[in-house]
Amino acid sequence: MAKKNSTLYRLTLSDDASHKKIRQWRFSRLGGAVVALTSLMVLFGVFYALMALTPLKTTIPGYPDAHFKKGAIANALKIDSLENEMFRWTLYAENLSRILSGEEGLSEADSIISGNPSRYLETVSREEMARRDSVLRTFVASEDRFGVAGTKRDLPLEGLHLFTPLKGAVSREFDMVLHPGVDITAPAKSVVCAALDGTVISAGWTDEAGYSVVVQHQENIISCYKHNQHLLVKEGDKVSAGKPVAVVGQNQLHFELWHKGEAVDPAKYCKF
Repeated sequence: MAKKNSTLYRLTLSDDASHKKIRQWRFSRLGGAVVALTSLMVLFGVFYALMALTPLKTTIPGYPDAHFKKGAIANALKIDSLENEMFRWTLYAENLSRILSGEEGLSEADSIISGNPSRYLETVSREEMARRDSVLRTFVASEDRFGVAGTKRDLPLEGLHLFTPLKGAVSREFDMVLHPGVDITAPAKSVVCAALDGTVISAGWTDEAGYSVVVQHQENIISCYKHNQHLLVKEGDKVSAGKPVAVVGQNQLHFELWHKGEAVDPAKYCKF
């Protein structure tokens, strides 16, 4: 038995014409098995590295490529934005209904938005919601809300629907004294949109703010869009929420929101 296990084998590499030996290997049966197994493991490791760490993995049927991932991320952002806008409209309607019913308006929007909107709405019965809806419809019909002769409203800022002027990352936050606005970083040539319906009261260049747009809205609200590359509106233009007003310059927008002459934190009312 010992003799059988100690049998050696020889693998020779030679020149076919001269029969000269170029290279030869001697190995036992166990050594050959170890070499073969090691070679298979190395080959599998190389194959795995190529498929996992290189673009070759996109050749696998069903594997999500870069376009698929980009589309999934874009759809997720759209869904998140739609959910946020729907809740803001719900908050606006609830605020208006409370005021028409003689109740106190919602002044702490942040505490509601940070919680679960559905849990908040579940505290209101169907009968109460139907009553408030009826009061709201009656008010809208009597005041001709969508007509030219509608009366001026005086709602808290939290009850208004603000369109996000630019999707990006907040690089500098609001400070009442040192920085009365937010800086939003976004890709070059991104479009800046109006936050609310209004009228452009200033559009041009200044040494301090570069190309900037200032829009006057109802409820004594003013929005400012500074440090743009170029402007898409001029003074006197009527703009609606979501309408492009400028193009980002130097990958950053400085956005300010003023209510009754006082700067407010835009991050409380817009999701960037």
